[in-house]
Amino acid sequence: MSVHLSPEQLALQAKAREVAEGTIRARAAEVDRTEEYPWDHVATMKDAGFLGMTIPQAYGGQSKSWLDAVLVIEEMAKCCSIAGRIAVETNMGAVSAIMAYGSEDQKKMAADMVLAGDKPAICITEPDAGSDASGMTTRADKRGNRYVVNGKKHWITGGGVSRLHLIFAKVFDEQGNFEGVGGFLAIRDETEGLEIVRREPTMGLRGIPEAEIAFNDMELPPSALVMPPRGLKKGFADLMTAYNSQRVGAGTVALGIMEGAFDLALAWSEEREQFGRPINEFQGVQWRLADMSIKIAAAQALIYKAAESGADGFPDKMMAAQAKIFTSENAIQVVNDALQMFGARGYSRNLPLERMARDVRMFTIGGGTAEVLRNVVASDLLKKKLPQTRDGYLKAGRTAAE
Repeated sequence: MSVHLSPEQLALQAKAREVAEGTIRARAAEVDRTEEYPWDHVATMKDAGFLGMTIPQAYGGQSKSWLDAVLVIEEMAKCCSIAGRIAVETNMGAVSAIMAYGSEDQKKMAADMVLAGDKPAICITEPDAGSDASGMTTRADKRGNRYVVNGKKHWITGGGVSRLHLIFAKVFDEQGNFEGVGGFLAIRDETEGLEIVRREPTMGLRGIPEAEIAFNDMELPPSALVMPPRGLKKGFADLMTAYNSQRVGAGTVALGIMEGAFDLALAWSEEREQFGRPINEFQGVQWRLADMSIKIAAAQALIYKAAESGADGFPDKMMAAQAKIFTSENAIQVVNDALQMFGARGYSRNLPLERMARDVRMFTIGGGTAEVLRNVVASDLLKKKLPQTRDGYLKAGRTAAE
């Protein structure tokens, strides 16, 4: 255990483990096979009080901490990656941004929808603007008392099942002047012009859709704009600060997956015999188990500490980036090592390891690639901006030839 957990947190963790090891574990393989969003998981987690835990009590939530949410996410992900992701996105990401920066009406709407079972979708990535989110082309043009939004988003988690969408767009005034990047709230099936174009076939995490979404002359009132206190010029930076919680959450799903794989490997090492003895009597297996446990302990320490850093707001940007990089990369290795210990059995769909190997691969990509997050860490270490654009480097005193 990397941090001291209170008796209440230990009880929450135990409750989450009990729930996860019940019907959620039992249905995990079927959710992957059918690629259908598990509304039964949502109902189970809602009944257990695991949705909207971080929402303030004034809006019907429990005012739980990021670490409280992490404890639940971790237990869910050990048994089912999709349940882990649902726990992330009903406690972090879009909903946390709205609860921090939204108007009273926006907060109430988001809280009511999440507590009823909706998983909000955060819409940043575009077909031609992934890691370079500032290169987005989705725009919101002010026309009288409305904003008209046009553009496309891609790889939107929950597209087609999520109702509430937080949509990032470049905002222009009535004269066509750029004002900054804002986040707009729209509701699927209620907001005209919001279209789910297609679902992306994915390698893993198949029980939750990744979709392309189009906005065709989508009209929204000014009240749909989430306005951070520093205004539109700093709006994107402020809204992305809320994304630090999402990164901690994504890292926690990877942590849960690697822990689930390790638990299977550890039990198997005692059960499986070769050459007349359990395989854990071979030093090669012993060292592999030791290395896996070290990676898990280090990852858990980073995740928990990053969650704790947000006690008075959002998690620290650098700590969240470090935690997600380390955990997501080492989770891939731990799951692969666990699968290897099972040999051909691990490669079979009769065991969850091949599913875990497919699921865990996403977390060095989604929510900020490991490469981009390394830039975040380096920028913090060097205490300066590290522009990736050619113009940015030229402004730093370099010539085009360099």
